[in-house]
Amino acid sequence: MRFLPLVWKNLMRRKARTIFTALSIVVAFVLFGILSAIRVAFGGGVDVTGADRLTVIHRVSLILPLPLSYRDRIAAVPGVQEVTFANWFGGIYQDPKNNLFEFAVDPKSYLDIYPEIVLPEAQKKAWLEDRSGAIVGPDVAKRFGWKIGDHIPIRGTIYRHANGSPGWDFTLDGIYTTNKKGFDTSAFLFQYDYIKEAQVRKDMVGWYVIKIADPQHAAQIAARVDALFANSPFETKTATEKAFAEAFAKQIGDVGSIITYIVTAVFFTILLVAGNTMAQSVRERTGELAVLKTLGFNDRLILGLVLLESCCLALIAGGIGLTLAWLFTLRGDPTHGYLGVFFIAQQDLIVGVLLALLLGAITGLLPGVRAMRLRIVDALRRV
Repeated sequence: MRFLPLVWKNLMRRKARTIFTALSIVVAFVLFGILSAIRVAFGGGVDVTGADRLTVIHRVSLILPLPLSYRDRIAAVPGVQEVTFANWFGGIYQDPKNNLFEFAVDPKSYLDIYPEIVLPEAQKKAWLEDRSGAIVGPDVAKRFGWKIGDHIPIRGTIYRHANGSPGWDFTLDGIYTTNKKGFDTSAFLFQYDYIKEAQVRKDMVGWYVIKIADPQHAAQIAARVDALFANSPFETKTATEKAFAEAFAKQIGDVGSIITYIVTAVFFTILLVAGNTMAQSVRERTGELAVLKTLGFNDRLILGLVLLESCCLALIAGGIGLTLAWLFTLRGDPTHGYLGVFFIAQQDLIVGVLLALLLGAITGLLPGVRAMRLRIVDALRRV
């Protein structure tokens, strides 16, 4: 700690250079934070999926349906506590650009299996009793200006009425919140019975969600479920909810990998900028380093001072960048419902701090080693 004033004076020796280098690091970490939040959003809440939930889909593809009759057979499997289902609707509200994630569900069992969905009792009762009712998250309601009791016209792209009409009218019975950070609040949920008669193939659902008694037996229970329907026309593939969420998210694309490539490119550029700054700073102080060595500063201490200087710059600027990104995400989903969840995960903040420390160590290592190896006579000759 006693060397911090010396380190600070060295950083402020060339204020303009230090400030611009710090600003470049700040921008890099702001970008890192926001992209991390976007990765979480496009991950479909993968990190907050329930450990006690399994998902059953068609063995061939997620887009292929399963018979509704499977529900009772799955419920009879040992270790299964409760079963619900969901079905992708694929409708359009006013304009194709208005993306909505609409799911037809069985309201009671769906709410039981997903306690993360918080709905006032009055709104819950209204939804359970309203065949054409729907509930949405707060960001979706804000995005379209919806309020309780509104009639919402949706044009179906997959399901049509018996008379061929694609128009579906829903009543907004509730606006749900969540008691678990990161849980998706971008869904438009409505009763499966409302579209049941409009199916080309009757009594089919998209996928099942199972609540199990013991997450440690998930693999065994999944195998039992799939064995029930082996060699049938509708074979199943059962996996953890996390695996299902990852597969669902990757239909958009491997956003996580894309973001990783972008962040890597940005940090490589910042590494060059900060490294150049530290190299110039140490080179300008060749004479001073020689004096320090003359006064008894050993090689390791010289290396430590240079590394401390570079790490302080990286950690301060990186911390400011992460803080700004965190403050930005506190405002919520900037798309008002499209992303659903928008926050920086705790592990990403930790990774950000470690990256700042790594950036400081790498940028200060080469100049520090040169300063450590510097001979006093050679250094004084250059002054």
